[in-house]
Amino acid sequence: MSEWKLKRFWTETAVREADGGYCVTLDGRSLRTPAKAPQVMPSRALAEAVAAEWAAQTDEVRPDTMPLTRTVNSAIDKLSLQHDEVAALLAAYGETDHICYRATGPDPLVARQAAAWDPLLDWAEAALGARLVVVSGVIPAPQDPAALERLAARTRAFDPFELAAFHDLVTLSGSLVLAFAAVENVSDPETIWAISRIDEAWQAEQWGEDEEAAEHAALKKQAFLDAMRVFSLLRQD
Repeated sequence: MSEWKLKRFWTETAVREADGGYCVTLDGRSLRTPAKAPQVMPSRALAEAVAAEWAAQTDEVRPDTMPLTRTVNSAIDKLSLQHDEVAALLAAYGETDHICYRATGPDPLVARQAAAWDPLLDWAEAALGARLVVVSGVIPAPQDPAALERLAARTRAFDPFELAAFHDLVTLSGSLVLAFAAVENVSDPETIWAISRIDEAWQAEQWGEDEEAAEHAALKKQAFLDAMRVFSLLRQD
């Protein structure tokens, strides 16, 4: 049996004010999340971007082309109910942050990691009050509990919509520091993503790029950029 697919059934896509923010309407009917909750967003800019995803659908609705809609649904259906648990999960990345663990060789890779990652650790100390320890190799080393708590407090402070986007920034990059650097506009998202991929780029330079791995990496990069776009849209209003 072929899988059932939602067909486009509406003509007009619009945004209107709703209790608590803004919602998208299809022929005047407000969207709901998969859990049937009102899909209300705190930012008009985000609601307009979600509306654009729906307006772009043609004969069949393709959820894979609607990353902002998926993030909004996740924020409402999941993060609003599991905020503290998700915040704790993300804060735990600080204990083994990707940019703290350095190669023991060769020297050019060690230098490349230091050149890209050390300034961001310095920034985290100055801007976030959290100095993380650098480790050579892969054996975990304890981090300063006070530094970890400062990062955790900032993570807990995000609302469900911000946390939904921040979740993807952290998990895709493997780094709490890089995610904070992205949302604080320390550098553009493309650069932040490239900084998170130094090890993979080095391997590709040495051994050649695997086509399947490259395709997977491209999908992860786009997801990272989509998450950053959600965060930026939330801050426009």
